[in-house]
Amino acid sequence: MSVIVAFSALAGKVPLFGVAAASGNAPGMADFAVQALKRIIAPVAVLLGVMIALGLLITKVMTHVWPFTIEDSVNRELERDRTHDISLVSLIFSTLASTPAIIAVAVLAAIVLRLTLKRWRESIFLCAAVCAQAVVFFLTTLVIDRPRPDVEKMDSSPPTSSFPSGHTSAAVALYLGLAVILFRVANRTWLKRAAWLLLIVPAGVALTRMYRGMHHPSDVLASFLNGGICVLVMARAILSRSGIRGSGTKHGRVTTAKA
Repeated sequence: MSVIVAFSALAGKVPLFGVAAASGNAPGMADFAVQALKRIIAPVAVLLGVMIALGLLITKVMTHVWPFTIEDSVNRELERDRTHDISLVSLIFSTLASTPAIIAVAVLAAIVLRLTLKRWRESIFLCAAVCAQAVVFFLTTLVIDRPRPDVEKMDSSPPTSSFPSGHTSAAVALYLGLAVILFRVANRTWLKRAAWLLLIVPAGVALTRMYRGMHHPSDVLASFLNGGICVLVMARAILSRSGIRGSGTKHGRVTTAKA
């Protein structure tokens, strides 16, 4: 909700989505709010419902159904395969997806994008995707109380449920979001392709969280859904030409405020 409030405030003052909004345009702001409700709040609410439904299905209905019956075996096998070098690499990936690191990278990237591209669109998209996945993750853990794997934990266990993985969904939202932005703004083909290498980070984080005994395989898979859908929703709402527009847009035309 705080993201929507920020959108509304900025839309009335700066050319956030490529338009300069006319001040005092109450109908325009009302239309902006309706668009935000349809394109952001409603889809994210549906995603939350899906995540909770998946969590209940995994923890209450299908606990004795394959492949969920072999999840503990996967975690125990990863525990047996631990080595000093792999553990060091896993610590690096896990740290990259920690809350302080995610916030720091997201804020730094948003600042660089704003200064480089001279507009707010990409910065808001990235921050909105990261915030949305965090909201869905947190609310899902309040409903789904899944114990963490029965193996030795290499990290201190946070108070939230094992389902879904907050580290993984945050990494997906941030680094997939950055890849989408770079793919859109890059002028060279090789750079567009190289942008997708950023997805190595969330993939590494997912493996890391299982390796370190913090999550079941289904926890991290569900997190890819959470982070990926949040990026898709925000891309359609903010980056798309048919996405949300500020209060200066009316019937497909752009009006500008007088200086």
